[in-house]
Amino acid sequence: MERMIVGGGCFWCVEGAYKQIRGVESALPAYAGGHDPHPTYEAVCSGTTGHAEVVEVQFDPTIVSFETLLEVFFTVHDPTQLNRQGNDIGTQYRSCIMPLSEDQRATAEATIADMGNVYDDPIVTTIEEPVHFLIAEKKHHDYYARNPYQGYCMAVVGPKIAKVRAKHAHLYL
Repeated sequence: MERMIVGGGCFWCVEGAYKQIRGVESALPAYAGGHDPHPTYEAVCSGTTGHAEVVEVQFDPTIVSFETLLEVFFTVHDPTQLNRQGNDIGTQYRSCIMPLSEDQRATAEATIADMGNVYDDPIVTTIEEPVHFLIAEKKHHDYYARNPYQGYCMAVVGPKIAKVRAKHAHLYL
């Protein structure tokens, strides 16, 4: 198994996009990239910890590649929005990839360069070290699956996941 860590706005959206992809063992919401070793959701949302809302994905690279999972990442969010995704505004919602190996770093750099040909606006996705990584509180795990009729989930999360599943239908169980 391999791990990857990405941040693309609200972690409920990103986590939901990775659920049920063939070869993905788990996708967990987390925090990383800040200065506090033990952040809470409330502290991260305040924008004072420096953390991004991220998702840790554990996957079998013999079934699904890191590069393919990055394609999903670039579908579920807009990598041209600096420190925001829609109405979610702040550095905690930044677009970032936190590579866990030199191979992942090289693939991330190449993918970001390739995405520059897809979007009209510049890609703002950063490559960062996953400092002070911490899995988020249990109440955030599988949030969309447990709360599909919650307002934010209906208006934001559901449509993003539907977009990913339509574009990458061949990846899903």
